[in-house]
Amino acid sequence: MKKINERMVHESFYDEIFSIMEKEPYAQHLGIKLEALGEGSAVASLEVKKYMLNSHNTVHGAVLFALADYVFASASNSYGKTAVGLTTTMNFMSPASEGDTLRAEAVEEKKGNRLAWYKIKVFCDDELLATMDATVYRKNDFFVPIEKMEKETGFMK
Repeated sequence: MKKINERMVHESFYDEIFSIMEKEPYAQHLGIKLEALGEGSAVASLEVKKYMLNSHNTVHGAVLFALADYVFASASNSYGKTAVGLTTTMNFMSPASEGDTLRAEAVEEKKGNRLAWYKIKVFCDDELLATMDATVYRKNDFFVPIEKMEKETGFMK
């Protein structure tokens, strides 16, 4: 059986994939903005609000995790194929404060048929605040309508 050309799916359905990821409800609730979506990569930003602070008046670790997890999800689903998180390891290095703008970047390290691995970094300006190593399970299904395009354009390799 031939394999679907995921690069073609990403390119053909880019706007739809971007829109789906951009409208993720929890990300919208926090105010996360998807800035870029590549093949296996993503960049997003978030302005730290007062309600995102912990008792030490610095950004709560859960907020950093949410931003990192969001770019992880965006990058791993960037091919239009459903990917769900299996593991994450988060490292916190520096604090951020109210009014700071955070930026998270996810990069795919390796992608197989079933598993893929990602490195995520969270910054405030040029300072590295946190890192995440993450793994996804890649399901068989696509969340964009590739069936018709598959027949018409030959998404198969």
